[in-house]
Amino acid sequence: MKTKVKYIIAIVVIFSAFTDIQAQYGNGYGNGYGGRQRNTMPQTPSPQEEPKALTAEQIVDNEMPNITEVVGLNPFEEAIVRTILTKYVQKRIELQILKLDPEKTRAAMENIVKDQEEELKASLPEEKYEAFAQLQKDRFKSKKKKKKKNKD
Repeated sequence: MKTKVKYIIAIVVIFSAFTDIQAQYGNGYGNGYGGRQRNTMPQTPSPQEEPKALTAEQIVDNEMPNITEVVGLNPFEEAIVRTILTKYVQKRIELQILKLDPEKTRAAMENIVKDQEEELKASLPEEKYEAFAQLQKDRFKSKKKKKKKNKD
């Protein structure tokens, strides 16, 4: 009787060890006996969300540290420039929303640029206005130079 109990215990131990191994390692890629199962649905990339359009304030906030550093604005001048730029960036955004024909858009954009320049020129000392104007001109040139340097 003791030997039967030993055999039964041995069989139970072996069987439980086998089921532990089966549960731990599975049966490959899931053929109905446990293990990982494959998804039969094709994987399609989820549609990318369009980045949210920045507001005029956010655009100006992103640029102001660079402008302040390069032009050397004091806090009062910085506030003036921030206000003026926000106003005219907002006008540019509104112009884009209107989606006018190219000629009208160009004319309106020229007026916006002219008005912005006049207001900045009237609000800033001459040397700081000149530095700001130079920064705007160089911004477009420096981007092209950086691209050329990266290609070499």
